[in-house]
Amino acid sequence: MNHIQQQAPQLYALIDINNCYVSCERIFQPQLNQKAVIVLSNNDGCVVARSEEAKALGITMAVPFFQIQDLVQQHQVQVFSSNYALYAEMSNRFHQLAAEFVTADEHELYSIDECFLKLTAYTKNHDIDQMALCIRQRMAQWLSLPVSIGIGRSKTEAKIANHLAKKLTTFNGICNLSHIDPCALEHIYAHLDVSTVWGVGQRQAKRLKALAIHSVYDLASSDHRLLKKHFNVVLARTVLELQGISCLELAQQPHAKQQIVASRSFGTRIYALDDLKEALGLYLQDALQRLREQKLCCTCLIVFLESSRFRSNKDNYRATLSYSLSQASDSLFALKKIALQLLTQIYRPDIAYKKCGVMLSDLVPKHYMPQDLWRDDQHHEIDARLMQSYENIQQRFGKHKIALGATALAQRPWHMQSAYRSPNYFSWAELPSVK
Repeated sequence: MNHIQQQAPQLYALIDINNCYVSCERIFQPQLNQKAVIVLSNNDGCVVARSEEAKALGITMAVPFFQIQDLVQQHQVQVFSSNYALYAEMSNRFHQLAAEFVTADEHELYSIDECFLKLTAYTKNHDIDQMALCIRQRMAQWLSLPVSIGIGRSKTEAKIANHLAKKLTTFNGICNLSHIDPCALEHIYAHLDVSTVWGVGQRQAKRLKALAIHSVYDLASSDHRLLKKHFNVVLARTVLELQGISCLELAQQPHAKQQIVASRSFGTRIYALDDLKEALGLYLQDALQRLREQKLCCTCLIVFLESSRFRSNKDNYRATLSYSLSQASDSLFALKKIALQLLTQIYRPDIAYKKCGVMLSDLVPKHYMPQDLWRDDQHHEIDARLMQSYENIQQRFGKHKIALGATALAQRPWHMQSAYRSPNYFSWAELPSVK
C-alpha cells in the first residue's frame, strides 16, 4: 500500500447496535431471542430491520411486507411495527453509556445506533481490546443490547473493522485492525468489495471498478492524488484513511439545521379538510419541538400536500405553498394559524390525499434574532410564557396530554397503520403492571 508522511498514530472505535430495532424489541420480550423477527416501516409498508434468523430465511431489507406474507406465516416470523419512542429512549441510553468510557470531546454521536470513540489517549495505559470487551459486556449487562465494536487507526478503518466484527464470528463482536499483521490485513481487504467502504456508494463503486479498483485493497493501494483528480477530495481522504492516516476528526457538535421537516404518510386516503388540519397540526407540533430544543426560530413556513404517487395522472395532485414571516418565530400558536391558512389555500376537494407535511426554513438562532420595531412586546411576552407552560405540561405528563386542537385524540383516520406495534415501556400509559 502507498503511504505518505507519518503522523502521530490515532485510534478510533465504532460501536454499533446489532439489528437495532429488533434488539430493542427483544429487551422487553426475551422469548424472541433466537427467533426470526422483523420490524416494519411507517404504515407497516416494508421491512426495515431483521434479526439474523430472519436474514437466514432470505428476507431482504426494504422488501414490501405483503410480498413475504406467506414466508412469515410458514416460519412463524415475529412481526413488529416501528416503535420510534422505544427506539429513541434506548438510543439515548446507549449513547450515554458509551460516553462514560471517554471524555466528552472523545465521543461522537453518529446515528441512532452508532457512535465513535477516540481512544488515542488510552493506548499507553490501557489494553484496548480489554476496554472494548468491557464496553461490550456492559452494554449487554446494563441495557441488554448486543453491540459490535470495530477499532482502527482512522474512522474509515474502524467502520470496516465494525463490518468484520458483525460478519465474521471468529472476532466475537470485536475487531481491532490497528495491530493486525499487515499481510493479514491485505488479505482481508482483498476479499472485501470496494462498495463496503464507508462513503463509497454503488454508483461510485461502479466508476471505481471501471478503473480496475474492485476491492478495498485496490482502493487502499491507489494514489490518493490521482483519485482526487478523477473524483473528489473526499475519496482521496478515504484512501488515506484506509492506509491508516486519520483525516476525519470527531464531530463534536451537530451542524445547525437549515430546515426542519415533519411529514408522514396517512394510514388511509384522506379526503376531508378537517382531517388534514388535524394531521398537519400534529406534524407542526413535532417540528416546533425540534426547533425549540435547538433554540432556533424560523422565518419561513412551507406546507405541502400530495395524493398517492400510484394514482392515475388525472388524480395525481401535489401542491406547496410558503409564507415568509416578518419576524422570526418559534411560537406554535402563531405558526399553526399560518400553516392552516396555507393548507386551506392548496386544498382541493374530491382528491384522495396520502401525505401532508410542514417545513420550517430560514432558521436563525433565537438569541441572534433581530427585534421588530413594531412588535407588540406585551403580546410576545404572554405568548412566550404560554409556550413555556405548554412545554412544561408535556414534559411532566407526556406529549399527548395536552395539544393544540384535536391532534392528540386517539384513532383518527389519518393515523399511521401500526397493527404490530409493541408498547412504549417508558411511558406511564403503557408501562406493564403487576396484578
